[in-house]
Amino acid sequence: RGLRARGDETVALPRFGTAPWSVEGADAVVNLAGASVAAKRWTPAYKKEIEDSRVLSTRALVDAIRAAKRKPRVLVNASAVGYYGGRGDEVLDENAAPGSDFLANLSRQWEAEAQRAPVRAVQVRTGIVLSAKGGALGKMLPPFKAFVGGPIGSGKQWFPWIHVADEVAAILWCIDHEVTGPMNLAAPGIVTMKEFAKALGHALQRPSWAPVPAAALKILLGEFASALLEGQRAVPKKLLDSGFRFRFEEVNAALRDLFPGG
Repeated sequence: RGLRARGDETVALPRFGTAPWSVEGADAVVNLAGASVAAKRWTPAYKKEIEDSRVLSTRALVDAIRAAKRKPRVLVNASAVGYYGGRGDEVLDENAAPGSDFLANLSRQWEAEAQRAPVRAVQVRTGIVLSAKGGALGKMLPPFKAFVGGPIGSGKQWFPWIHVADEVAAILWCIDHEVTGPMNLAAPGIVTMKEFAKALGHALQRPSWAPVPAAALKILLGEFASALLEGQRAVPKKLLDSGFRFRFEEVNAALRDLFPGG
C-alpha cells in the first residue's frame, strides 16, 4: 500500500510453488513472504515449513531475477533481528555476529539466498512490528484488555520494536537509496519487555501487573518460547547513518498513535 500511495504500480507474484515467477521489467522487488513463526507449535514439520517458506521462496525469487533480461534495480528481502539470537545486553548493530539457535540459523540462510541476487540487495532485519491490525501486538492485547496484562518472563529481555508506519517508510527508503546488505529495522528507543508492557498498559488505560511465567510459556509454546524470552538489543545504525529519520522513536508515542482512545 505504501508503494501505491506514492503512485508506484505494484504487481503481486502468485503464492510460492503455484506458478513460475517472472520479474521481467520490474524496477524493484520486495519479498516479505514467510510462514508465521507464532502460528503453531514448532514441530519438526512446522519448522521445515517456516524454513522452506523463507529460504526456498527467496532462492526461487533470486533465480527469477537472474533469468530476467531487464533486471530490477534492487531486491529488498525480509529477515529478522532473530538473526542475532539471544544476546543479553549486548548492543547489536549490523556488524554483530549471528546467533546459533533455530531463528538465527534460519535468518542466516535466508539472507545468504538474498545475497545471491545479481542486483543491489538489502536484507531488512525487522523487529516486532507494532500495528493496531494484529500481528505480534494483537496477540498481546487480550490479557491487557481483560485487566491481567503484564510482561513476558522476567521482563528484563530487550524488546526491539518498530511502528508499522516506520517499517513501511524504511522499506521505501531502502528501495530509493543506495543502501545495501543487512539493515536493522528497529526503533532507536529500544525498551525492555517490562518497559514495553508498562507502556502498552498505559496506552490502553489498563494495568500491567501480571507477568507470564517463563516456565508456563515453555509448557504452552515449547521451543518458540525462547524467541519471546530472549530479546535482542538491536540498533538501526546503518539506517540512521544513511539519513533515515524515524517518525516514532519512542514507544509511548508509537502506542499512543496506535491506540489514541485507549
